[in-house]
Amino acid sequence: MEDVQEEHDAAERVQGALADAGIDDISFAAEIYRTGRVILRLFDPSPAVEAGVGNPHPGALVRVDGAVPEPWRRLPDPVTGAAAAPAPSADPEALASALRERLPDAIGATEEEIAAAETRLGFALPAELKALYRVTRARWEDHDGDDESEEREAEALGYGPFDLDGLRVADTSYRRTTWGIGAMEAVDTPPDAAVQGLVGSPGWVFFGVDEGGDPLAVDLTPGPRGHTGQIILLARGDDTGARLVADSLTDLVLGRLAAEAKPAGPEERRPPVVARVNIGNLKSVEAVAHPGLEVLSIGVWDGAPLSLAPVLGLPRLRTLTAYPGTLADPLEIAGLTGLEFLELGPEDWRVLLDAGAVPRGLSAAEIVAHGEWDPLPYVTLANEILALWDRPLIVQTILEGELPAN
Repeated sequence: MEDVQEEHDAAERVQGALADAGIDDISFAAEIYRTGRVILRLFDPSPAVEAGVGNPHPGALVRVDGAVPEPWRRLPDPVTGAAAAPAPSADPEALASALRERLPDAIGATEEEIAAAETRLGFALPAELKALYRVTRARWEDHDGDDESEEREAEALGYGPFDLDGLRVADTSYRRTTWGIGAMEAVDTPPDAAVQGLVGSPGWVFFGVDEGGDPLAVDLTPGPRGHTGQIILLARGDDTGARLVADSLTDLVLGRLAAEAKPAGPEERRPPVVARVNIGNLKSVEAVAHPGLEVLSIGVWDGAPLSLAPVLGLPRLRTLTAYPGTLADPLEIAGLTGLEFLELGPEDWRVLLDAGAVPRGLSAAEIVAHGEWDPLPYVTLANEILALWDRPLIVQTILEGELPAN
């Protein structure tokens, strides 16, 4: 520590100044000359700009306050047919009987407590969940500080339970995102899916966690091949969809877990709604063009620049990202009238801005900054886009001084 004490003290002064100003982080550029002259440029965050991820450059520029990518706006498809009914294995009486045998001393919830939870959530709890809480209300204070008792309850249930006050809806706010990440996702529910491929749902109710700490939910908005009341897991790292754990709460508690879903066979494959064209993946824009395409990402490319002509007019294309130098004619972007998110390199943005061809329907935009660390040109370009949208600019503060001679 003694070897870097001066650096440590200097960093603490900066951190303290940021804390005093109520700022989490700030981007900067420093020019330090041999003569000792220093020019320090500070870039104050704009409320219209998301923080960059792991670099000093601006993140996504957001045109409308509170705007989120399309998958975060998607509601569940209507539940019809067999999926609207509980699984044949759902048996509230058998569930309650098994739990009374395993937890003879448990304290159950009153009907008033269950009704209060339903009022708070805004809908009636499914019969299996009510049966479970009538046997045990799963409150930690009922164990009177006995950790072993609490562990025995979790072992008897097969998961770590939430009490009635802990029940909550797993809507899209549970999975926070940035535009640069969220715009690359898509909600996709195949016809044979047990679970809808949503970000969140008003019909997903968190009621506990698995042994790894991932949340479990009762699913009241299942996929076409699912069952109302099935148990799903929202794994960390997954931005959309959920994994089927058991066909019913009865199955979960009795240890009858769902078999792992098999990958789709050749006859079930469908064109991708998220397509990536690059040197290690799909080799042409033509290969991915179809009416259901939502996201097109053009990555590192060693061939001739690509034309966007094959995807012009596609009804659902909402996201385009293109690595610098990969587009034959950036002005073709003007023909993508359904775009809500666009990520390009500085040169391509320059072409669109000079031609007045920035798509009018954009909700957010981002400037690619691969391998370039000076944030100044990116801030300047970002401010030009923000000004086009009449959004708050990134404010630059310039400090000049002299370093003391050694």
